[in-house]
Amino acid sequence: MIVFDLKCEGGHVFEAWFANSTAFEDQKADGLIACPLCGIHAVEKAVMAPNVAPKSNQRDASAPSAPSAPPATPSAVAAEPSAGEVKQVLAALAKAQAALLEKSQWVGRDFAKKARAMEAGEAETTLIHGQATPEEAQALVEEGIGVVPLPFPVIPPEKQN
Repeated sequence: MIVFDLKCEGGHVFEAWFANSTAFEDQKADGLIACPLCGIHAVEKAVMAPNVAPKSNQRDASAPSAPSAPPATPSAVAAEPSAGEVKQVLAALAKAQAALLEKSQWVGRDFAKKARAMEAGEAETTLIHGQATPEEAQALVEEGIGVVPLPFPVIPPEKQN
C-alpha cells in the first residue's frame, strides 16, 4: 500500500491509500477519485515532504538543538489536531464506510435512477451506493432525496481483482 497526498482543483488537500502508483492512475482515469470535501474529480498528487529523522548514531552532538516551540494554548490544540489524531479519525471513518458498504448494493451509474425509484415507492428501499455526477447528486438533494458522498473512493466490483 502507498499513501498519496492529493489536491483537488478547489484547493483541498487530502490523503488517499492505493495498492500502487498504477492503481492511483487507473482510478483517476476511471473517475473514481473525488475530493471528500467538495466532490470534485479533478485531483492531482500534491507535493509531499517526507519527515525522515537522522539515525540516532549519526546525529551531530555538537550541533545546537532546534529551539522548542512555545507551549500551545488550549484553543490552538483544539483547533489543530495532531497528524496521529487525524489518521485515527480517518481510519475509523474508512472502517465505518467499509462496514456500510458490506450491507449496501452497488448500482453503478444507475445510482440516481435507483434512488429516485426508491423515493417514489417504485422500488424497495434499501442501502445502495454507486456513481453520480456532481450535477446528478445536486439534483437529488434539491428533490429532497437524501444522498451523501462517500468520503473514500469505491472500486466498482467489475474493476476489483
